[in-house]
Amino acid sequence: MATNNKYDIAIVGAGLAGLSLSILLAREGYEVLVLEKEKFPFHRVCGEYISFESWNFLEELGVPLSDWNLPAIKELLVSAPGGNFVEHSLPLGGFGISRHKLDDYLAGLATQAGVHLLEETKADDIRFANGHFFIAGSAAGKQNIPFGAEASVAVGAFGKRSNIDLKWERRFAQKKPNKLNNYIGVKYHVRSNQPPNQIALHNFESGYCGISRIEDEKYCLCYLTTAEILGRCNNSVHQMEAIVLQRNPHLKKIFTESEFLFESPLTIAQISFDKKELVENHVLMVGDAAGMITPLCGNGMSMALHASKIAFEKINAFLQGNIDRVEMESTYRHHWSRLFERRLQTGRLVQTFFGKKWLTNTFIQSLKPFPGLVDKLIRKTHGAPF
Repeated sequence: MATNNKYDIAIVGAGLAGLSLSILLAREGYEVLVLEKEKFPFHRVCGEYISFESWNFLEELGVPLSDWNLPAIKELLVSAPGGNFVEHSLPLGGFGISRHKLDDYLAGLATQAGVHLLEETKADDIRFANGHFFIAGSAAGKQNIPFGAEASVAVGAFGKRSNIDLKWERRFAQKKPNKLNNYIGVKYHVRSNQPPNQIALHNFESGYCGISRIEDEKYCLCYLTTAEILGRCNNSVHQMEAIVLQRNPHLKKIFTESEFLFESPLTIAQISFDKKELVENHVLMVGDAAGMITPLCGNGMSMALHASKIAFEKINAFLQGNIDRVEMESTYRHHWSRLFERRLQTGRLVQTFFGKKWLTNTFIQSLKPFPGLVDKLIRKTHGAPF
């Protein structure tokens, strides 16, 4: 592969935030490079529920959501490990769609817009010098062909945790295991007899499992737990599901009666909800690289999409010469924090009420007589259409 290619913007990672940002920038006439270590289409560990606040933005990008007959999700059910549960309507609601389908379509839109999308290409480092970024990496394959590129702006959209996080010794990646990190995520697609308009969050010891409908009458079944719990089950996902998750009667019914469509579960480790820096080494972070809201809040994908719009506005102003790099970085930090920081704080707070059987039961029991409080918690982790 060629080296020393020059671009206006280089984006490392082709998730929702990276792809959406690349489309917006390419349509403004900029030369945009996107590096993605996987090959489309592929699955990601994700709850696959998107708040309706993102619907208009995605359709404006060119995603024909209205034509896809996607399930509208308007109800929430949360259960405690013993089976006690609370139900509540979602103020705004959302829709279900697999990342396999959505990301692949966005990748196609990016290519059509003129984005230089390089799949199976891994970025090993991003360095800033003399007002420019230098991206070093390699293309997948037997020979691991070196790759290099130069850009005026660089964006980190490399997800929950990457080799660059470790190489840069980002603060969150250096923290010792605590209540907000060292989680693992597991995902399946299943066919199940669950309400199509409901997202359910079923708690178990040190974790919770979400299930909601996506396209083609399938359901996304995705759960979060700790590395400690997995270790206690001989590092066996199936053993953990049998002896830990299925103590919750709702989960026992789901796991024993559903048809599992994956040959094996999709997993990811070392998930952290610790606070992250929004700009590192002059690289703007978007999506999970900027900060993760706890999955039980169901708003991570909308935050990633909204962040791409914010980043686009700041990058476009910088490349047009209306602001300098310092102002681009500071206004991005400010705008992102103003929109999302309180959502993240609320998510971390709610997270502390789950995991311990007695505390989860008490929390859910106390919420039942106060539907207004449930509504308030939901609104505090979600935003308005953008």
